[in-house]
Amino acid sequence: MNQTATPETSPTAQRLDLWLLHARFGRSRSACAQIAAGGQVRINRQRVTKAHAQVHTGDILTLPAPDRKSVIVIRVTGFAARRQCASLAQLLYEILPESI
Repeated sequence: MNQTATPETSPTAQRLDLWLLHARFGRSRSACAQIAAGGQVRINRQRVTKAHAQVHTGDILTLPAPDRKSVIVIRVTGFAARRQCASLAQLLYEILPESI
């Protein structure tokens, strides 16, 4: 087969469960899908119940904090093609001051 190489373009959107996995908010894709499907995530103040909901650059996500007693408000700043180390995953979002 002859395959021609095409330059990769940066995506403008990504599935919520994949983005949560790549940003290291869950240990597996199924765990991230459960977080999304459980109604624990909001995208731009809208409750999400589908793991396939699309996340775009600039979206504001509200997620449960690890202690489950508070929430984290973050802004999506980028996407990754796969799960990477924690320091690179932190470049995919910024924590907004109202959640601190």
